Amino acid sequence: MTPILYDTHMHTPLCKHAKGEPGDYAAVAEKRGLKGIVVTCHNPGPNGFSARVRMEMAQFDEYVDMVERARQAWDGRVDVRLGLECDYIPDMEPFLETLLRRADFHYVLGSVHPQLPYYREQYDTGDPIAFYETYFDHLALAAESGLFDALAHPDLVKNVYHREWDAARLLDTIGRSLDRIACTDVALELNTSGLHKTMREMNPGPVMLREMCTRHIPVVVGSDAHEPHRVAADFGQAFDLLEMAGYEGVSFYLDRQRQPVSISAARASLR
Repeated sequence: MTPILYDTHMHTPLCKHAKGEPGDYAAVAEKRGLKGIVVTCHNPGPNGFSARVRMEMAQFDEYVDMVERARQAWDGRVDVRLGLECDYIPDMEPFLETLLRRADFHYVLGSVHPQLPYYREQYDTGDPIAFYETYFDHLALAAESGLFDALAHPDLVKNVYHREWDAARLLDTIGRSLDRIACTDVALELNTSGLHKTMREMNPGPVMLREMCTRHIPVVVGSDAHEPHRVAADFGQAFDLLEMAGYEGVSFYLDRQRQPVSISAARASLR
């Protein structure tokens, strides 16, 4: 079958915790029947913000050039596009607006990373429920900022205070966040790398997926690959979860525009 699907979440060595050049990821994408990939390495931050897990500002042009070289090298075989994963916290908007004007991105993925030291130092008071509430409020604020096409791994917070996590008991908190997100037309990501985190299920889990579907929130599927072999990993299982939650289609973004695909067609296109 003709390839139709993109994996839209993957990284480069510039973030200091990933391996492989974009071309290495494209090679795996070709083997797995993808039409293309969108490279979304972690954004540089202001004034050394969380510098251990992202590119330096001085490396931004290097990043753009790295993806462009892969695009040219794989032209006609795998469509390689430029994206960015941007950490979001309140008051980060002006910095991100300026950063996103520096290149022609095809896809901008917003993230709230509650496990990182800068986030916990600022927002974690030791109360798990309050921490969950803060996280889901920030997730909604990220959608409302208008900066992002989709939001990554939208229940990532379950890996912090994981023993206290119970999605069913947090439905009011999750639902308030999803109600706000549903008003923005921003998509949410089903991130397959959750299978390898502390709570070994995709992000988000089945309870939140069902709540997303009832609100008609578009969904994208991303591997969050930090090594080439993870490209399109566990996409078949992701499609199963989405169908069980009530979804019939998935999306990806090109030129900042959402591209819908039926799950059945996406599944059939993969190798």
